[in-house]
Amino acid sequence: MAVNPPRPRGPSLNALRAFESAARMGGFSKAAEELSVSPGAIAQHVKTLEDWAGAAMFERHPQGLSLTRLGQDTLEPLTAAFDKMGKAVQSLRASAQPEQVHIATLPAIAQLWLSPRLPAIRAALPELNLSVTALETPPNLVREPFDLSIFLGEEGGELIEKDTLFPVCAPHLAADINRPEDLQNHACLSDATWKGDWQTWLGFAAPRQRLSLSGPDFSLYALALQEAINGAGVLMAHGPLVRDHLASGALVAPLGPELETAHPLTLRIRPGPRGRSLNRLCRLLSGERRL
Repeated sequence: MAVNPPRPRGPSLNALRAFESAARMGGFSKAAEELSVSPGAIAQHVKTLEDWAGAAMFERHPQGLSLTRLGQDTLEPLTAAFDKMGKAVQSLRASAQPEQVHIATLPAIAQLWLSPRLPAIRAALPELNLSVTALETPPNLVREPFDLSIFLGEEGGELIEKDTLFPVCAPHLAADINRPEDLQNHACLSDATWKGDWQTWLGFAAPRQRLSLSGPDFSLYALALQEAINGAGVLMAHGPLVRDHLASGALVAPLGPELETAHPLTLRIRPGPRGRSLNRLCRLLSGERRL
């Protein structure tokens, strides 16, 4: 008889993480996006966990997945455990490198709102080593290595500025745009992600008119904005992203009113300890000039 027999092995951390993400996110594809792996890798990790447990964690249907009772009972404690581990890692990172600050934000916000403010932030907080990552969706600040996120309409965030919709154009185009119907004589520029903004604003500003608007779509909002500055057409603007261009005179707003959306510009901060510099940075970003 062996003096030191092999001990039973538990499931791998990757398998547990893959199951928790798929169960929480509602599918293998969304979990793959969150964990930066392929859906096939998620499926294989889940199968490995099910083989270890000797029971199914998901029921597979033609239209998708649903959790078994075992999966339901397992999800909540696993989510709590990964959240707790994420907070511990974030705390370790913040304590080890208190002057390193990593911001995640939408590409358009990074280019048009945050970038113009970075020189003043560096001057006010020279001790900070500031990094910026452009993401299409908000990160999980409990688990991902970001200190702040700045997005439109992120729940639980601190309000920076209300978001409003209204048309903008180069000054030389504004002279013959006096009514919503005048927009039919110009190219109406759109961001592909926010293509519905024109109809949303028209439904508010000209609800009884059926206007036929057309114009090019852009995959980058910053490119659409630059084309508006170049005189290529009229852009449906998001207020926080064009205020600086309106102030400089590069763009004008020929028509009102502004329509407030349900997606204000918001700031969120990771849980855990905050250094003095991080708190000062948050005050600067939220518009408080007093340091």
